[in-house]
Amino acid sequence: MNLVLFEPGELASALPLDDPRAQHILKVLRLAPGASFDAGLVNGPIGKATLLRSGSDSLEISFIASREPPPLPPVTLLVGLPRPQTARDLLRDTATLGAACIHFVTTERSDPNYAASSLWTSGEWQRHLLVGAAQAFDTRLPLVTWTHSLAASFALLPNATARLALDNYEATRPLASALAAASGPDLVLAIGPERGWGATDREALRAAGFSLAHLGTRVLRTETALVAALALAAAAREA
Repeated sequence: MNLVLFEPGELASALPLDDPRAQHILKVLRLAPGASFDAGLVNGPIGKATLLRSGSDSLEISFIASREPPPLPPVTLLVGLPRPQTARDLLRDTATLGAACIHFVTTERSDPNYAASSLWTSGEWQRHLLVGAAQAFDTRLPLVTWTHSLAASFALLPNATARLALDNYEATRPLASALAAASGPDLVLAIGPERGWGATDREALRAAGFSLAHLGTRVLRTETALVAALALAAAAREA
């Protein structure tokens, strides 16, 4: 936890001692009253927090903002709805590497029942975003949806951006080359579900302006492909 994140207004009351952030402050950072640590408000500023009091059941903390974090990278992800455990990894890693949006979508080969997982219905998904953002020393979280089909998700996409879909079977050029040829930093990147795209998915993607690109001949796990693709996109923006 490189940055301790709090919801806006949360510090108006004491932080319960059983909160994981309180345990981090006391047992990992080993802070005593009067000590300061790096903190931020979710989707807000970064600054310094000070431990004012350590009681038997709670901590009192103050916060002074010092700067706003930069905007999230202009990347929108479409990801075939995966198993909940895979989705947890994708949420964390997307928040760590940085993207503006991630839309988990049902596809020809994804299981629509995954959307009924407690990961989504309980709100647990937000916790994984916070872990990823804290790792990245950032407060900004990507927008997340999980209720659309692939075809319906196209209406959510920004205009005038490069649209690329990862595919092992019909893509003819590497993702790195496709990114280098893109006209600007804005990007929509589609990654198939764990069983890959179906023929209907590819037809829909092409009709929506997507070009197919690959990460080489090796078949990667969805979470590995996402990390590799976001890393390549970040490198292309810096080139």
